[in-house]
Amino acid sequence: MERQMEDTMEGKWIPATSVRSGVGQEVVPDMYCLTIQIVNVCFVGNPEQPNEWVLVDTGMPESADDIISAASRRFGPNSRPKAIVLTHGHFDHVGAVVDLVKEWDVPVYAHEREMPYLTGKASYPQPDPTVEGGFVAKLSPLFPIEPVDLGNHVKELPADGSVPGMSGWRWIHTPGHTPGHISLFRESDRSLIVGDAFVTVRQDSLYKVVMQEQEISGPPRYLTTDWQAARESVQRLEALNPALAVTGHGMPIFGETLQRGLKKLANEFNRIAIPDYGRYVDGSH
Repeated sequence: MERQMEDTMEGKWIPATSVRSGVGQEVVPDMYCLTIQIVNVCFVGNPEQPNEWVLVDTGMPESADDIISAASRRFGPNSRPKAIVLTHGHFDHVGAVVDLVKEWDVPVYAHEREMPYLTGKASYPQPDPTVEGGFVAKLSPLFPIEPVDLGNHVKELPADGSVPGMSGWRWIHTPGHTPGHISLFRESDRSLIVGDAFVTVRQDSLYKVVMQEQEISGPPRYLTTDWQAARESVQRLEALNPALAVTGHGMPIFGETLQRGLKKLANEFNRIAIPDYGRYVDGSH
């Protein structure tokens, strides 16, 4: 029996944006990154195959029209993906998911440990406005933590690491920011879609978020609850030696700049990423 979806993101537009909002970038010929306010969504697939692509993450609340318009420009009018893959279920990554499922009638895939937050069963822990950081952390109590409910439309990612609709890619469990956070990796060209396991803009600096100043950083501090797992996830990703990375926040990053910055983050994670104080910091060092 089909369960009705519940869109807890409806009407939750967040007044935060950056200079790159609305800007798209072809990272490689079959991967296109679009910035929506302060977060990225990724279209993976050949533009000449209008119904053979996958959307990774679904942006901020109230952004479905922007995503549909970008898909039409990229793949042609009325094209729709084979699936939606979620790196995790925070509001800025599932903001348009219910609207997009209604529009496209496609399955959504996520890690099994993220399911409670995608089926209406559990809210995320409260953001930590006390965490060491800047103005964005102070704003974080305004961010929605309620789960969306995708009903029967959400499915667990295959246990063998494959990604439905994304041939040649595999998913990697990268918890810490959330329990079921994943990243996606393609061995053939060492492409990495990170989610928020690490980001390329300091999310605790309002100026850097707005200006999108590039800097490899750990996951957003005010929403990360398990710093030991977050450190291990970064080390796991660094060991892949990626050639390019699309992160949930900030601009795509390539080559030696990526490898050097990610190695530094992995080696100095406690100093660079973990805040000196905050609700979820104890026991992380």
